Amino acid sequence: MEDDQKAEKDGSIRAISRAIAVLQAINRNGALTLTEIADNAGIPHPTATRIVRTLLEERLIEREPSRKRYRPTALIQTLSCGFQNHDRLVSISRPHITRLTRLIDWPISVVTRVGQAMVVRDSTSALTSLTFNNYYPGWQVPLLPSSSGRVYFAFASPDEQEELLKAYRVNQRGVDNLTLREFESGEATAKIRRQGYAAATRTQYSANPGKTSSMAVPIFEGDVLLGALTMVFFANALSIPDAIRRFLEPLKDCAKAIGDEMAAAE
Repeated sequence: MEDDQKAEKDGSIRAISRAIAVLQAINRNGALTLTEIADNAGIPHPTATRIVRTLLEERLIEREPSRKRYRPTALIQTLSCGFQNHDRLVSISRPHITRLTRLIDWPISVVTRVGQAMVVRDSTSALTSLTFNNYYPGWQVPLLPSSSGRVYFAFASPDEQEELLKAYRVNQRGVDNLTLREFESGEATAKIRRQGYAAATRTQYSANPGKTSSMAVPIFEGDVLLGALTMVFFANALSIPDAIRRFLEPLKDCAKAIGDEMAAAE
């Protein structure tokens, strides 16, 4: 009896985890087929079918009228209605990142940490043709492999850094051993703090693996680390050294302007 209860409990937890994975897959990628949902969520096709049917009944997702694809509905926002701690950051940063994109053409994103991922809160990718994809709020990138995650980690408190490294020791979540060792030793952190930015070349976790690079700087409100400001650019059009030479200072100035306005608005 106890084993049955344990199995039921374990099964329920796994079912919730799989449903969350399906919601995250659809929310990150937009309209997906059942096969794409199953592949992105890492679950069997029959399981994805049952979960999608349930989410349709709950009206959290809908099927596109002309295609067998499923997309989130406005009700998906009810799952985050209590998560408002970055609303002010988004509203204040929007004019600044819009002006910067109009100045340099490349898309700019405001990114904050959630667990071992960095989540896009706002992006100007829809305002420029110099992008392969529009990265809407909710898009996630891994922490240590990404420029936004690296710069966030480097400027985080020692306690927060240790917490993140402890989680990586349990599950590396896609980060290679060399990168993990460099952050564990403090070598990578010291270099990023000295430079004031982090960069990632030909990122493999984007919607177009290997085709884009990025650089990021931290956003502070006073002494409080809020997140990162990231510029994504075509790897074939711009090298990391050229991007740093041409756009690092404008990116830093933008991050400072956002932080100053955040502090002044208190």
